[in-house]
Amino acid sequence: MATNVVICGAAGRMGQMLLRLGRADQEITVVGATEVPDHPAIGRDAGEIVGGDPLGITIGNDLTAVARPDCVLIDFTTASAALVHLRIAVAAGAAAVIGTTGFSPREEAEARELAQLTRTVMAPNMSVGVNVLLGAVRQVARALGEAFDVEIVELHHHHKKDAPSGTALALASAAAETLDRPFPESAVFGRHGHVGERRHQEIGVLALRAGDATGDHTVVFGGIGERLELTHRSQSRECFALGALRAAVWLPRQPRGLYSMADVLGLGPG
Repeated sequence: MATNVVICGAAGRMGQMLLRLGRADQEITVVGATEVPDHPAIGRDAGEIVGGDPLGITIGNDLTAVARPDCVLIDFTTASAALVHLRIAVAAGAAAVIGTTGFSPREEAEARELAQLTRTVMAPNMSVGVNVLLGAVRQVARALGEAFDVEIVELHHHHKKDAPSGTALALASAAAETLDRPFPESAVFGRHGHVGERRHQEIGVLALRAGDATGDHTVVFGGIGERLELTHRSQSRECFALGALRAAVWLPRQPRGLYSMADVLGLGPG
């Protein structure tokens, strides 16, 4: 039986990607699509805005009208909008896949609290490859231990509003947790001027913004006389959308709670 999906921010770049892929996926049925009030896509057919045949789904601005217990909301919008959508999901008994990043600490705490009141997957990066990378970072950090410094570099397009990326923060957190270092206290977000010698406990995180880069992340483990680098490069947003749809198909069979992409992929605990 196909999973009913409602796409929030359907006219955005990720929303349109989800519409295109969801329409072609036999395990997915798009039953709703929403946008912000006054968006020019309001009232149009969701299929037509991605250049295909009509889906028979009109893009609206009222999520409460389409959220219901037998559907999964997919959200790649903004932090403030995602919180509103999570509240609606909880009230309606709908499941939710949240790929939105850029939450403040207060917003993230509220999002995680809301997420546990229904069935929710939250991940700073929905791609399968990145989530395998997260597991690899834990494994490498555990094996190399304190003898190697950890630094993270990420590159995204010049339209991205938050820095560093949610994925870079997740990678830094994974390394810090494995090495038993406090996070974010151990993180250094960029360096400038006469900063002195690098402290051993530091985990450096550097954000680059250039052109239309979809998303590159490199974790550097630097030792004496050798260096190990783990890199993931996103070639298109398709990998994020495919991961989100995979999470949406997996989620309805789960009990209420907050899940990660590691749960979806069966990767086990870090």
